[in-house]
Amino acid sequence: MDDSDLYQGPAVEQEPAVRVLYFARLKEALGRDLERLPLPPGVDTVAALRAHLQARGGVWASELAPGKPVRVAVNQDIASGETHIRAGDEVAFFPPVTGG
Repeated sequence: MDDSDLYQGPAVEQEPAVRVLYFARLKEALGRDLERLPLPPGVDTVAALRAHLQARGGVWASELAPGKPVRVAVNQDIASGETHIRAGDEVAFFPPVTGG
């Protein structure tokens, strides 16, 4: 008998999720640098994800408010609010970088 004959139990399906990263002031204000976030139904764009995170209230609402300067990258490519996201994507939120 080899290992393939052993019962491994039922396959565990992962809930569809994205990996969300926070940098600079967002990391400090939100108290985390990353999270694995299950995607709720209808959250399939960067704008929808940002609104979903804002709905947490408090510092989330203020730091991700529509007028607040925040850049986003999806899978390390700069993204807009209309950029589509799906399970397995990496979404990074960060303040604009200024030169000097």
